[in-house]
Amino acid sequence: MSRPALPRALWALMVGNLVIGTGVMAVAGTLNDIARSLGVSIPQAGLLITAGAALIGVGAPLFATLVAGWDRRRLLAWSLVWYAVLHAACALAPNYPTLMVLRVLAMVPPAVFTPQAAASVGLLVGPAHRGRAITFVFLGWSVASVMGMPLSAWIGGELGWRWAFGLVAVMAMLSGAWVWREMPDGVRPAALSREAWGRALGSPPLMMAVGVTLLSAFGQFTLFSYFAPYLTQTLGAGGAGLSLLFLWFGAFGLLGNVAVTRQIDRLGAARAVLITLGLMALSLLLWPLGRGHWWGQALVMVPWALGCFAANSAQQARLVQASPVLAPATVALNTSAMYGGQALGAALGGLLIAQGQLLQLHWVGLVLMGLSMGLSAWAAARAQA
Repeated sequence: MSRPALPRALWALMVGNLVIGTGVMAVAGTLNDIARSLGVSIPQAGLLITAGAALIGVGAPLFATLVAGWDRRRLLAWSLVWYAVLHAACALAPNYPTLMVLRVLAMVPPAVFTPQAAASVGLLVGPAHRGRAITFVFLGWSVASVMGMPLSAWIGGELGWRWAFGLVAVMAMLSGAWVWREMPDGVRPAALSREAWGRALGSPPLMMAVGVTLLSAFGQFTLFSYFAPYLTQTLGAGGAGLSLLFLWFGAFGLLGNVAVTRQIDRLGAARAVLITLGLMALSLLLWPLGRGHWWGQALVMVPWALGCFAANSAQQARLVQASPVLAPATVALNTSAMYGGQALGAALGGLLIAQGQLLQLHWVGLVLMGLSMGLSAWAAARAQA
């Protein structure tokens, strides 16, 4: 029995997430060139990741309340236009302090687009296909890792980081036009009352699931934020080499997300989350085996890539399926947790690098990933009780 075709609007939302993901990851892909061209250290350049992620972490639940009654066609399309304008401004930033301010402002759309696109899915498809639809929309992040991050790294190495930011600006403007064309009018998820927020925040299974996202992102981004300097130091990778490794990582990230999209309704979201977290923990455990060897490093990255984007797709589906009515709140909180973890990971990684511990980041990530797996299993048990 064939599956029904997804609404065309979901394709526009998926590509919107591709653009959002490309812009978010652009700093990590061009970190070496940003530090070199602006005359700052790698930890200082890494603060661009921390500051942007902190804005998204704080902004996602706040904006979920502020935009509760807005038509999603206008909200999502104009957020991409904002993304385009601010990335163009970042590309023209004359110095590091200016870039920092513009980068933080550019991170407003990720705080809006990803959670509100996911929350809109429930009004575009029926309950039986909601898990598949949500993971499909989030597939854009995996595609960004295949196309956007490697392309940013290559452009940063060959032409400079400013051109990479300019590319994101063009992509965002085109994507905004597509969302405007395909999204129907009148998509307005029910506004969340104070009582609804209280129910979401007061639900132990839901908040434990959000905590899984926070811990797993914290563990990942302690090292992931600094892939570029790590691979440059251990492999001598330049712009082209980094681009190839990011492309390799992204291809398996896309494969993992496609697999989860196809199987999540059969496996169940909680089990899919635990599997993907386990894959990432395996890579972090084996990470030293790849040091100094191109193919060894590439192979060790595979489990991480398979689980990386698929884990958050499964988390989004887990929260929406657990309580569709509270989805605008829980998805916003999950986005906040994801970027909060990214901010914490980038900050801790930068601190450790400043202490000469670049080669030890994976052990910190492994401990945090193990904690996230334990919390995920506990949350699943509480949800079934």
